[in-house]
Amino acid sequence: MTYKIRIAHSKEEIEYEPGKSLLEILQSSDIFVENACNGKGVCGKCKVRVISGHPGQVTENEKSLLKKKELSSGIRLACLIYPKCNLQIELLQNEKKKYEILNTGYVPEFHMNPGIRKELIEIERPSLDHQTSFEDQICRQLDSVIIPVEVICESSFDPGIYTAVIHISRENCDVLMSLEKGDTRNFLYGVGIDIGTTTVVAALIDLKTGRELAGDSMINAQERFGSDVLSRITYEIENPEDGINILQKTIVTSLNEMIKSVCRKADIFPNQIYEIAVSANSTMLHILLGIDAVPIGKSPYAPMFVNAKDIPAESIGILASRGARLYCLPGVSAYIGADIVAGTYVCALEETDQNILFIDIGTNGEIVLSKRGQLICCSCAAGPALEGMNISCGMQACEGAVEDLSIDQDGVHLSTIGGDDPAGLCGSGILSAVKELVRTGIVQESGAFIKMSQLEDHDYRSSMIHQDGKKREFIIKNGPGSILVTQKDVRQVQLAKGAILSGFYALLNHADVRMDQLDKVMIAGQFGSHLPVDSLIGVGILPEDVREKLVYVGNSSKTGACMALLSQTVKREMEDLAGKMQYIELGAIEGYERLFADSMMFPDMSKNKGEI
Repeated sequence: MTYKIRIAHSKEEIEYEPGKSLLEILQSSDIFVENACNGKGVCGKCKVRVISGHPGQVTENEKSLLKKKELSSGIRLACLIYPKCNLQIELLQNEKKKYEILNTGYVPEFHMNPGIRKELIEIERPSLDHQTSFEDQICRQLDSVIIPVEVICESSFDPGIYTAVIHISRENCDVLMSLEKGDTRNFLYGVGIDIGTTTVVAALIDLKTGRELAGDSMINAQERFGSDVLSRITYEIENPEDGINILQKTIVTSLNEMIKSVCRKADIFPNQIYEIAVSANSTMLHILLGIDAVPIGKSPYAPMFVNAKDIPAESIGILASRGARLYCLPGVSAYIGADIVAGTYVCALEETDQNILFIDIGTNGEIVLSKRGQLICCSCAAGPALEGMNISCGMQACEGAVEDLSIDQDGVHLSTIGGDDPAGLCGSGILSAVKELVRTGIVQESGAFIKMSQLEDHDYRSSMIHQDGKKREFIIKNGPGSILVTQKDVRQVQLAKGAILSGFYALLNHADVRMDQLDKVMIAGQFGSHLPVDSLIGVGILPEDVREKLVYVGNSSKTGACMALLSQTVKREMEDLAGKMQYIELGAIEGYERLFADSMMFPDMSKNKGEI
């Protein structure tokens, strides 16, 4: 028997058969519902309001994740509802908000020699006296260029001027990609792409000049399957027949949309795009190519591949010119991907005579230490808390997200993205909040909220703390749409902080580099580059000793993709570099568990407690 789900404030109506969760039903109809945990009922993000119909009993998970006011107003978690009747629901999230996505970064000088070039040839009409074949005419004008039979099949024996589009393959062989009628040498473009777990950034590049002509960015559409790589790997495991294909189609569709977008902005056509270079973490590259990502998610965490890939773009459904190439940058291991190799190359860490630490902060915290050119790297599971996920009032960095705040005796002072009314906390917002809670002593070094009995009646902090039974919460915004920081939120930040800081110290210890011998700390990535020094140091993600050594390098993953697009030399050097990066598994280091526990402690800011 089939039933219907009506979506309030729209004409959307979905027919379904019982057996699936409401989240699965909505996702199958391409309706956006935020869910950071891939429907496991632990993140509390997939909120919907049930207006009519009987969704079933409230689960224990819902009771712990939703406030009493929310439950009484009909708000439920879509992943925990298994409907068996007609329902009318209201969606509480908006996918169309404008997100803040980093798409710039430091670009070093490099030698331009793109892997795509164009040459002009002329095809003459054959005669009885001169029966030179179409292929032979091309060969005579394009010395040592391999001519695939596919190009002959797609051509007709028409005399005239043609532009030969030639690809320099990995073996340094010139291969004819396609023939274009007329002189099209002025049109030679490529797209550099950074696929992050949370965001995707694309740049349209003129392969003749190296100029970036247009850019675009978006939230990674795979977010509907979970906010981190393990959630997406879990989706593949739970859907063995078509999980990887669905994930692949999702990202390829997004890339095609972005290619069309940057082409519109520059007033060119997608069939003038001849190469796409992609930098991403290992899981995202596996999914992009439709390769099983499950081995990345289970011990011993050995990926299916780490080497660079150079394949026809159309083989995975990317829409560009005939014969366009897709180049995927090389990685190192399951959790040190092409994005980190790109950052290491962009920052010239192999060539330095200094001791430099490079950190890309996101759902995973990847760290590379260059000890005067010797490269050692590790990955630490920071989790999605640092990007606003797994936080009770967390959200992505879009309009209305609190990105900074301060606390004094007059209350809480906020700044939001776009200046809109506060709707929740993005990654920089939750870190700013925790930094202030630690600074004012509302949260202690252990991460626990201060007890109400420890505060004097006249203490301005008393009115900011809400006591719910034994639970204490910090009030950022009261009333309708209240925004709170809970003890669980603080613990999530603590775990992320402990992971990154312990990785920081573990690499220094492994390389026998003292803190005072560290010359520079480079911060890369979408999240890290939006984070002020005061929050990084104040929460203790990085130690106070490096305050004056911090350098922000922006989206080095996207920069690396664009450099690879523009230079065969860069591609080969990146491939060589990846082979020289020594990966260490933190869990295998003696004493790491103790180091991690110590790194979870917040900085001692007792001299600032209660200060205005």
